[in-house]
Amino acid sequence: MPPAPRRAASRPAPPHGPENPVPPFGRQHDDIPTHEGEALSAETVEIDDGELIRRSAHDPEQFAALFDRYAKQIHLYAARRIGTQAADDVVAETFLAAFRRRGTYDTSFALARPWLYGIATTLIARHRRQEERLLRALSRTGVDPLPEALADAVTHRVAAQDRERELAGALASMSRGDRDVLLLVAWEDMSYDEVARALDIPVGTVRSRLHRARKKARNVLGDEEL
Repeated sequence: MPPAPRRAASRPAPPHGPENPVPPFGRQHDDIPTHEGEALSAETVEIDDGELIRRSAHDPEQFAALFDRYAKQIHLYAARRIGTQAADDVVAETFLAAFRRRGTYDTSFALARPWLYGIATTLIARHRRQEERLLRALSRTGVDPLPEALADAVTHRVAAQDRERELAGALASMSRGDRDVLLLVAWEDMSYDEVARALDIPVGTVRSRLHRARKKARNVLGDEEL
């Protein structure tokens, strides 16, 4: 499976005025000042995501705090699925899309994490062939095609049981929807409600997809469960 990323994505710069309403994202904009490494103020740390997004409508720089909170987590999630290089692009595109759509966010939800993961998961779908290729390579050879082992509690457990190859094969054989639900629950520890928000599907659909995915995984893990 794809490993944890070796480096974090660069934080986007906030907009610089009405002629540039969208912050530049991605590595092609590394020359733009981004305040990288600056500590968040105590006030910003205490503000929930919904309030930050609401404030960003009038003060776009507020939105950058969401990048600080979630970029590393989303990069790790994407890198596990499609590799570190593609994950860099997914993170940049996720926050660009989120910034552009922030006016549609329901700020009554204090946590924007499911919303951001939903955007990232949609972008990861564009790399479906890459993900399945990585999983099948691991399933065939038992050797992770990427240079670092996945530092994840679930994977350590599976690897200890010498079942990583079989699990990779099971993941590769799942439909994209079933795999998305399983990994958001197993890797990102999301609740059914959070997964439903992330993927914009009913909770009942989350349950049915997770049931199918776990059934396939159980053939490999036995009594162990993802």
